[in-house]
Amino acid sequence: MSLSPVGALRHSGSLFAMALDVFRTIPRRPFQVREFIQQAWFIASVTILPTALVSIPFGAVIALQIGSLTRQLGAQSFSGAASVLAVLREASPIVTALLIAGAGGTAICADLGARKIRDEIDAMQVLGIDPIHRLVVPRVLASMLVAVLLNGLVSVVGVAGGYFFNVVLQNGTPGAYLASFTTLAQLSDLWAAEIKALVFGAIAAIVASYKGLTAKGGPKGVGDAVNQSVVITFMLLFVTNFVMTAVYFQVVPQRG
Repeated sequence: MSLSPVGALRHSGSLFAMALDVFRTIPRRPFQVREFIQQAWFIASVTILPTALVSIPFGAVIALQIGSLTRQLGAQSFSGAASVLAVLREASPIVTALLIAGAGGTAICADLGARKIRDEIDAMQVLGIDPIHRLVVPRVLASMLVAVLLNGLVSVVGVAGGYFFNVVLQNGTPGAYLASFTTLAQLSDLWAAEIKALVFGAIAAIVASYKGLTAKGGPKGVGDAVNQSVVITFMLLFVTNFVMTAVYFQVVPQRG
């Protein structure tokens, strides 16, 4: 990737143009059902276990930090509500996005990059087959679906881990922890987290597909494209998360 301002703008414009092409091509028929199912199963198979394992320490750290803080403030009855809010709003979408980009996105980029350096993409274009419609769209939709499902998994595991560490290790009250769930948390928090996961999954797949389809320079170029896709995806995810969180707080009234 060029480090010059002109090169950065060119790559940014190409990435944005490809994203528009992907969403414009989604309604086109025939839909690649088999490719979609295969990619969804593959992404899920490489991300479910790492996501579940990573969500446990996330929930534990949040529960320990919040439990210690609420105990110092004399508000232990709100530890459950605060933990659930932290897990639902921020931890679940971020963990899901990082695993989707780190595991699923790298696989997508490596697969498309290998096809590119073997001239398979050029051969498809010569035959009149659109690579965006045939290869990219199923991967983007599969990544979005798996991200939404994984976000629910992370939420459940994170809340359960937070309950365990708060009640068992910090001698919290189980009844107060469970009863405070609905004090500050609301259903819109879960919907916002699912929408975040949906957007993050699309960003990870689009960036990985773009870097894979533009890879050049042989196997080394594919490796560089994989590394660049992960870095770019992480940067976009954190910026997007900030924007979506700010919009959410402005649009949805919070409970007091």
